Amino acid sequence: MGKTCTELFAGIDCTVLGNADDEVSGIAYRSDRVQPGDAFFCVVGMTSDGHSFAQDAINRGAKVLVVQRKVYLADATDVTEIVVKDTRKAMAAAAANFYDHPSKDIALVGITGTNGKTTTTYLVEHIARVAGKRTGVIGTVGIRIGDAQEKSAHTTPESPDLQQLFARMRDARVGVVAMEVSSHALDLDRTWDTQFAVTAFSNLTQDHLDYHHTFEAYFEAKARLFSKDYPAKRVICIDDKWGKELLRRCSVAEDSVVTTGFDPSAQIHPADVQYAPTHTTVTLDVRGSLYTFDYPLVGKFNVENIMCAFGIGLQLGFSADVIVEALEEAPQIPGRLERVSAPNTGGVSVFVDYAHTPDALEKALSSIMALTPGRTICVFGCGGDRDASKRPIMGRAALAADHAVVTSDNPRTEDPLAIIEDIVSGMGSGMDRFEVEADRRAAIAQAIAQAHAGDSILIAGKGHEDYQLVGDQVLSFDDRVVAAEELARAFGSEPAAE
Repeated sequence: MGKTCTELFAGIDCTVLGNADDEVSGIAYRSDRVQPGDAFFCVVGMTSDGHSFAQDAINRGAKVLVVQRKVYLADATDVTEIVVKDTRKAMAAAAANFYDHPSKDIALVGITGTNGKTTTTYLVEHIARVAGKRTGVIGTVGIRIGDAQEKSAHTTPESPDLQQLFARMRDARVGVVAMEVSSHALDLDRTWDTQFAVTAFSNLTQDHLDYHHTFEAYFEAKARLFSKDYPAKRVICIDDKWGKELLRRCSVAEDSVVTTGFDPSAQIHPADVQYAPTHTTVTLDVRGSLYTFDYPLVGKFNVENIMCAFGIGLQLGFSADVIVEALEEAPQIPGRLERVSAPNTGGVSVFVDYAHTPDALEKALSSIMALTPGRTICVFGCGGDRDASKRPIMGRAALAADHAVVTSDNPRTEDPLAIIEDIVSGMGSGMDRFEVEADRRAAIAQAIAQAHAGDSILIAGKGHEDYQLVGDQVLSFDDRVVAAEELARAFGSEPAAE
């Protein structure tokens, strides 16, 4: 499959320096991945400028360069240059052209917000499956096309990878795709020229301020998904001021909006909720009609996710009865308040959750404490090379537990002890409430050693991840596996006597 430059840049404001009839066989944005015949997009990044790699791309066989400024190279006599205002946005539009706008052929749901995106995508996919649709998922946990699972390097892939993925889903006859849309992806135009059927907003709490710098900038990045750039039906949780502001904007634009939340003015809100250790019973008021059902997820924040998924299902055209039927058998979401299984737990409940923001940690702890007759112990850390301003706030949030063990998360290139010091700075001087153990396995073992029957342990921050990033190493580490091993070490590998 190929496209001429004329076809590839149709609808894109550009200047062609060379042969517009040149055929492009692929799109590349990293010079080390260029294949002969590719168009290489010189993307200007935060730490490097793709224009500096133009010669390397040509040496590897690129026949078209897409640039924001003309590049003068010694060995580029037969290379066509396409000059655009913004190579990143042009790359997204060209990728959509290259794959014949595949998002138009699927019902694409884009879900954004700080917390709840992954769970909601899985719930939406499950609803669509019960409704008889072939489905796909794109997000933090990975990619699923039908029943085939793949890993993903980003929550929302770069635009050429994303459009290729949509094309694969289209060709596999996928009908509904649920996708997490990160603030980075929106700010970096990874989803530009993508057509959504429904866009949904969960909440906004502190995260990624190392990138966005202010809450307002973080919100505006999320809000792009609800602007005229992405026309769609909307689902908006209005429990925080950011959701209310999105509702105001979408109402002015006369969008079709379904509101959700604990706020009784929301079109979908709970009339009653009963929490249990293994499930939740909820009565939802859905535009004046009441639906009572059980679902096998726990915690208040999952009520929010259930309501968001319900609203998305309605916006996709599914009946409320089908949505309820699906939610009653909702799947366990990998690494989202996932209970660790072991032959003998000694009566201790261990949960693994991806909570890596202060709000998510507070909500996860609140949910577990409400279901725990004994003490709750929290094992957590913070990632390196990420928003450092939230570390002391995470420390304070963890003090909601009866006891906390501060440890390493993914330190990346930072000193783990320096990260821990940042966290502990927000926890006061009461060492009776927390302890420090930089080794994550040892921290999990310490928490289990301190727990008694009826207690719960929350291991937060990494969730579904099966690795730990330390320096330039990717180490094998899965909280769920490690916790099961440490439970067996503490209580034995035989089932507990009845």
